[in-house]
Amino acid sequence: MRQKPLIWQIFPPYLVVIGAALLLMTGYMTHAIQQFHEKQMISDLEARARVLEDRVREQLEKHGPEAVHALCRNVGPEIATRITVIQADGAVIGDSEEDPADMDNHAARPEVAAALNDGLGTSVRFSHTLGRDMMYVAVPLHDNDRPAGVVRVSLPVTQVRDAIWGLYARIAAAGLLVVLLAGAVSWHVSRRISRSLDEMKRGARRFAQGDFSRQLPLPESREMANLAEAMNQMAQHLDDRIRAVLNQRNQQEAVLSSMVEGVLAVDNAQRILSLNGACARLMGVRAAEAQGRLLHEVVRNAALKDFVAQALDSVEPIENEFVLHEHDQQILQAHGTVLRDAQGRGIGAVVVLNDVTRLRRLEQVRRDFVANVSHELRTPITSIKGFVETLLEGALANPDDARRFLEIVAKQSDRLNAILGDLLTLSRIEEGERKAGIPLEVRPVRESLAAAVQLCASKAEAKHVAIELVCGESLMASINASMLEQAVANLVDNAIKYSDPGSAVRVYAATENGEVVIRVQDHGCGIPPEHLPRLFERFYRVDKARSRNLGGTGLGLSIVKHIAKVHRGRVWVESAPGKGSTFFMSVPSA
Repeated sequence: MRQKPLIWQIFPPYLVVIGAALLLMTGYMTHAIQQFHEKQMISDLEARARVLEDRVREQLEKHGPEAVHALCRNVGPEIATRITVIQADGAVIGDSEEDPADMDNHAARPEVAAALNDGLGTSVRFSHTLGRDMMYVAVPLHDNDRPAGVVRVSLPVTQVRDAIWGLYARIAAAGLLVVLLAGAVSWHVSRRISRSLDEMKRGARRFAQGDFSRQLPLPESREMANLAEAMNQMAQHLDDRIRAVLNQRNQQEAVLSSMVEGVLAVDNAQRILSLNGACARLMGVRAAEAQGRLLHEVVRNAALKDFVAQALDSVEPIENEFVLHEHDQQILQAHGTVLRDAQGRGIGAVVVLNDVTRLRRLEQVRRDFVANVSHELRTPITSIKGFVETLLEGALANPDDARRFLEIVAKQSDRLNAILGDLLTLSRIEEGERKAGIPLEVRPVRESLAAAVQLCASKAEAKHVAIELVCGESLMASINASMLEQAVANLVDNAIKYSDPGSAVRVYAATENGEVVIRVQDHGCGIPPEHLPRLFERFYRVDKARSRNLGGTGLGLSIVKHIAKVHRGRVWVESAPGKGSTFFMSVPSA
């Protein structure tokens, strides 16, 4: 159905009603005025006839019909009225405009018959004599109290009609003016109503678009003002609720975005409803692009898709653990539960993904550490116990064997003491690293390197290994001198252990890319590439038998790594079998 503006639904009916009322009123008024004029004309003509009655009787009695005709001829033009005198038998004896001899018998004229019978006769009809409509009024002419004839006076009806049409024109002009004024007023009223409604419509559209900054003005009409006030209150309530929803959504998004756990929400068709940044990073997608897509279009991991399907089908919360990426062994711990609406109906599922890769690796490191510590401590303890039992069983009787056994016990005790000392050292370094309690100061790097070289000089001399130190006196760094000395000493000690007699170990320090890099280079047997990533782990050994024979505890490189972390630096190694090794340690430059 075609809709029309409100103004065209109000203004035309108003105009039609006003026009119809004016037409009805005009018709009634003109009819009433016409009747009034006709009655006035009849009364006027009757009065004229009554006045002429006595004069006609007098002329008829004294002078006969010719005198009556002469009277009509004289008086008619004076009073602008046609005068006709008719005998009782209908013969015309006098007329102000025609010759009576040429006129027909008037006995059958209705006004004549009515005047003779009733004392007054009136009629409006076309006059064949004059060729126009005339109004006739007749009164009886008495002779000794009996009607002897009729005195008839008449006027053209056109006079009345001309007056009526003039009145019609004035009424029509006044009615047209009234219609125009009424139309203008109704147009103004309609426009005021439609403008108020248009303003409300524009305000409602602003409200629908979320713009509640401006309220609707209150119209003068009480009903329209009540409607506008109700809409303003509705807009205020909507604004409050939308603000509350936005605040709640922002808080929820802030919580979700700050979570390290990935949060994924899907509907019953496994279409992604929402996911936070952590979940998007785990899946390797962009959150905005993934939202609204099916899960299998975004996720390629079969275990995760199966878990989501189980969460949708399960009544109780479920939990599982799986590998997300095989190449880097990323382990996820997943918790899933059904997502319900306000009526408690299941509309999807929420899955929380927690990356436990580091935790599982730490657990593995802990297990390896416990196993390695147990293994490292069991070897010297078992050796000490075995030789002590041998001595107790009678070996003390042989001085040479007893001395050799005691020397082995002493050596294993030293090794056990070295392991425990390195463990305590490593523990102190880690504790200081967590609490940031190890002081650093700007000092010359060469002092610590020289002290470390001096500490290892006796071992190098015993093995005929030369140590070369290359470091400028002005090279400064923010360091803990004793710790840096210990780290470099561990690197130099390892280099001496794995260097061939007659070779050289080079200690070199210089500034590179805004940091001080310390290199300890040897020309020993080198390290296979598969061992390099785990070389700085605790108790990790490339050649376990050789390492123990050389007196290593398996903790030296781990201590170096933690000392570098205390200095906000890093360690790494470059090596190849048969070409020696170069260990690097960096600390921030001063």
